[in-house]
Amino acid sequence: MSVYDTLKSLQIELPPVAVPAAAYLPFVQTGRQIFLSGHIAKKDGKPWVGQAGLTMTTDEAKAAARAVAIDLMGTLHAACVAAGTDLNGVKRIVKVLSLVNSTNTYTEQHLVTNGCSELLGQVFGPVVGAHARSAFGVAQLPMGACVEIELIAELA
Repeated sequence: MSVYDTLKSLQIELPPVAVPAAAYLPFVQTGRQIFLSGHIAKKDGKPWVGQAGLTMTTDEAKAAARAVAIDLMGTLHAACVAAGTDLNGVKRIVKVLSLVNSTNTYTEQHLVTNGCSELLGQVFGPVVGAHARSAFGVAQLPMGACVEIELIAELA
């Protein structure tokens, strides 16, 4: 099954690449690797504002991380097209780095990040979608967003 068939079966429609909010590119390719800039969680097209451990639960923040994964895949699709392929040309999701806006006593950033990791595994499969990962708690993110995630992928 192609990545796009899987997305369709999950009723996921990939968004277009978001316009950068500052002085950076949404993605950069070097060799066979594609580096995606950090994507913040959005809800109804606006920053998904919140702080885990204070204004949102782990499950709510996990849903936000899943939403970020969808945006990341939209950008990855555009990067793949620019490289002359599509998401089926992704050899491996190499690394995910997740920043969770959380209180100084909150310790479930890894569970929040599962919202992204689990969806990537579901869409790309257990081999291509399995990745190295870091999950950090931070005091604040741009525009008050609850989660920001960046991704590195390798093309075949």
